[in-house]
Amino acid sequence: MTPDARREAAVETALARLDLPGKVALLAGADMWSLPADERIGLGRLVWSDGPAGVRGERWTPDDPSVALPSPTALAATWDPELARRAGRLLAQEARRKGAHVVLAPTVNLHRSPRGGRHFECYSEDPVLTGEIGAALVAGVQEGGVGTTPKHFVANDSETERYTVDVRVDERALRELYLAPFETIVRKARPWGLMAAYNGVNGPSMSEHQELNNRVLREEWGFDGVLVSDWTGARDTVRAALGGLDVAMPGPATVYGEHLVRAVREGLVPGSVVDGLARRVLRLAARVGLLAGAPAAVPAEQLPAPVDGEALVRELAARSFVLLRNQGGILPLAPAPARLAVIGAAAAEARIGGGGSAQVFPTRVVSPLDGLRAALGPGAELVYELGSDPRTHLSPLAADCTAELLDADGTALGTAVLPEGEVRWLGTLPGGVAFGGLSRVRVTTTVPAGPAGRHQLSVRGVGRFRLEADGAVLFDDVLLPVGEDPAAAFLNPPERRFDLELTDTGTAEVTLTHFLPEAAGFAGFGLVSFTLGHAAPTASAEELIERAVAAARAAEVAVVVVGTTEEVESEGVDRAGLRLPGRQDELVARVAAANPRTVVVVNSGAPVLMPWRESVAAVLLAWFPGQQAGEALADVLLGTVEPGGRLPTTWPAEEADSPVWEVSPTDGRLDYSEGLFIGYRAWQRRSGAAPAYWFGSGTGYTDWSYEGLEARLTGEARQSEEARLTGEARPTDGSAEALAEVTVRVRNTGARPGREVVQVYVATDGSDRSRPDRQLAGFAVVEAGPGEQATARITLPLRAVQSWDPAAQTWRTNTGVHTVEAGRSAGDRRLARALVVPQD
Repeated sequence: MTPDARREAAVETALARLDLPGKVALLAGADMWSLPADERIGLGRLVWSDGPAGVRGERWTPDDPSVALPSPTALAATWDPELARRAGRLLAQEARRKGAHVVLAPTVNLHRSPRGGRHFECYSEDPVLTGEIGAALVAGVQEGGVGTTPKHFVANDSETERYTVDVRVDERALRELYLAPFETIVRKARPWGLMAAYNGVNGPSMSEHQELNNRVLREEWGFDGVLVSDWTGARDTVRAALGGLDVAMPGPATVYGEHLVRAVREGLVPGSVVDGLARRVLRLAARVGLLAGAPAAVPAEQLPAPVDGEALVRELAARSFVLLRNQGGILPLAPAPARLAVIGAAAAEARIGGGGSAQVFPTRVVSPLDGLRAALGPGAELVYELGSDPRTHLSPLAADCTAELLDADGTALGTAVLPEGEVRWLGTLPGGVAFGGLSRVRVTTTVPAGPAGRHQLSVRGVGRFRLEADGAVLFDDVLLPVGEDPAAAFLNPPERRFDLELTDTGTAEVTLTHFLPEAAGFAGFGLVSFTLGHAAPTASAEELIERAVAAARAAEVAVVVVGTTEEVESEGVDRAGLRLPGRQDELVARVAAANPRTVVVVNSGAPVLMPWRESVAAVLLAWFPGQQAGEALADVLLGTVEPGGRLPTTWPAEEADSPVWEVSPTDGRLDYSEGLFIGYRAWQRRSGAAPAYWFGSGTGYTDWSYEGLEARLTGEARQSEEARLTGEARPTDGSAEALAEVTVRVRNTGARPGREVVQVYVATDGSDRSRPDRQLAGFAVVEAGPGEQATARITLPLRAVQSWDPAAQTWRTNTGVHTVEAGRSAGDRRLARALVVPQD
């Protein structure tokens, strides 16, 4: 009997031993992060964890750190599935270390609009690039014996009213764009789970969508894994069960449990439906090694070799950086400048990841400033200036803090040591303290001695707080959330600031007490989240810029690090606009005027406007680069590593030019009226406005010539690629069956080794205006030394020339003449060959 057959047999044996309440007990969280164990059938406790850019585990707290990877936009910018696969293995390693069995990743929604608040957490505007990177990451994680849940299925492409919005999208756009990356991942990598989105699609909520969950996902694509709700996303017992939702998280208060038992007994839900839900949960448990008698999908002796997390994060970051401008070959800085000015708040305090559930507390962070100092060594003079501070909230107080967990009588239930003034407890409390007995949290610390003058303290959170400094009460009141998002208290809470005068040697003893409401839980799980912030005295905004300009004028090279803030890019809120916050644009312009050798590093996860982009010497996108940010940046700026990234989405020059802007529903509905035309597909149809940088753009430290293109029709199925990812052959379909084999010959015409991302697009003859002019069909990464030729071999899938036919409910092959194009971006296509697709 094969291992798969043994697992299925164990699942059926366990299922047969359970009565109705026992089966239903498998379908809802026992707490915030886990499904319950059942000793009667040898079932262990199954733990989930957030995981797009690092695996948090069950505790979200600085005293339980995680390796912080670059943001998913950065991973997609590598255009390298094998690198994504290695990132997946690191996530699996972290999950095993944290005791988690399933990571809630990857996020494969599309960059429909640059205003999407979780843009940084998704891969791309293109479904082909998204699907390939996502499938590789899933394969890597599951090779490590840990399950995945690609999310958020489907059309969860913005954050405004995300819990209730009904996305209205025509069937063709739904199939060709939004479902496409999920289909690729399901068919190629066979994920063990999938997460249903909060939103509705053309009416039904995705936790209740029978058509998409049961017919498309399971029957058509063959998905045999677990469909889990987004947290608190299950709302109706009967509709969720009939709609194919296997697990309602978190618990213990859910729409399943006793409600589902009653629905079955009242004849509202067939018992066979519950059997199907429970069977899939048991199959997941068996795959991760939690069901007695079932061999794990990856035995311990077959786990991948250990990964050096810090080294891989450093490599990932450097490979993701996108060089968009390099006037006069200023980069790399070789030889290194004797006097370097480093400017910007993000240079000293790197933004390594976006806000929300993708955030983890890293083991350590190397800032750009620290990374450059270490790389340059003591022989170079490095001058740092803040320049402009874009942050709208104070940073957590940078000092050790003691948190006391108190009951209503003030009796200590437990304590915790915090490395800074931030409390983030979700689902569990330090020391095993129960939420039911917790009444208040008291944080005590000392504001360290520093510059004399007016310091600032802040309280950020929701609820009642009391702030005291040296015995004086600065605040004793309630902070109320802004907006209607129920997660606002956690993701984007309000802040109040207070002045504190200190001498240059003085300190202050500070106490912040948070009084929890009587019902401290949120939908059945506990949440304590607040921040004690601090800022030392500083110069005025104008003085800060003038100091930066002076430092730049006196330096050989000025490196300005600009970026977004947590308030701008975070789960739970869409972006109001694309401009850099604060006076950063002014800072760059004035520094560039003072020093023509100005290099700008952009620290953001999503597009920003760069009105100064043609007046600076170099522009380097660093995304949210993870915890080794400064080391990776030093590697690239000094030329140890070539920036290998290419844009995974199009960057506009002006907000008004963006083809899709609206993310706010009207009367609860968000209409995807643009249909198929998002990203570069839409830009190709626009007259009079070109993007600042096309999808696929980027260069390195060498040049490339495109010397030859061949495209040969083939009828062979892409079994070899699927076998490589899944270990077994899969039935072919239009997304996997090969259309053509394409060979592209390129040559490195520069003076140093380099890496090129060869992109292949398929263009139409223009007669059918309902189809985009061209679409990405495949890509490959090649490397070559100076003067050497490299060959990219790319298999184009049949789906590249197919359209969804809503009337026939099938994929239609568009026969006739197509053009295969190879180049460096959607806007820079160097070679073309005709390809005639014959009738069947």
